[in-house]
Formats: sequence, structure tokens, C-alpha cells
Amino acid sequence: MTIDELIGRLEEYRDALGGETEVRLMTQQNWPFENEITGLASGEEINDACDGEDGDDDQDVDEDAVVFIVEGEQRCYGSSRAWQVAY
Repeated sequence: MTIDELIGRLEEYRDALGGETEVRLMTQQNWPFENEITGLASGEEINDACDGEDGDDDQDVDEDAVVFIVEGEQRCYGSSRAWQVAY
């Protein structure tokens, strides 16, 4: 999914549900969970981030031009039907 596609889908939901509607992340289709969203991070930001310590063994991501939705706290169990209706 591209940024433009995501924005378009979110605009459709904003029109139908309102701009104050909470957005969550549904993960793990076979054992679904609903998670809060902590924020966003680009590949470039991740690759450029450094904690300043020698020996940092955290991995870079493959692409700078990627935006990640970062999972937050797990809220509850989800529904596998989310994958049926997602497009």
C-alpha cells in the first residue's frame, strides 16, 4: 500500500465515521490482536537513528523510502474477519 492509497482509504473512513475515530492496528490473522498505534517511522529515520553507543547491533531496514506504522500497546483480541473486509 502506498501513502496515497492509505490517505485515500482513511479519508473515506473519516467521511463515514468522523475525524476523531480511533485508528488501531490489527495483527496476526490466525490469532488476531487489536493494537494501538504508537506512531510512524520512515526507513530513512530508522537507518539514520543511532543511540551513540559502540557495538549497536540493531538492524537497518532495507529501504529508506518506506513508512512503518509502529505497533503500540495490545488492547484486546481481534477478529480474523478484518482480513475478509480489508481491501
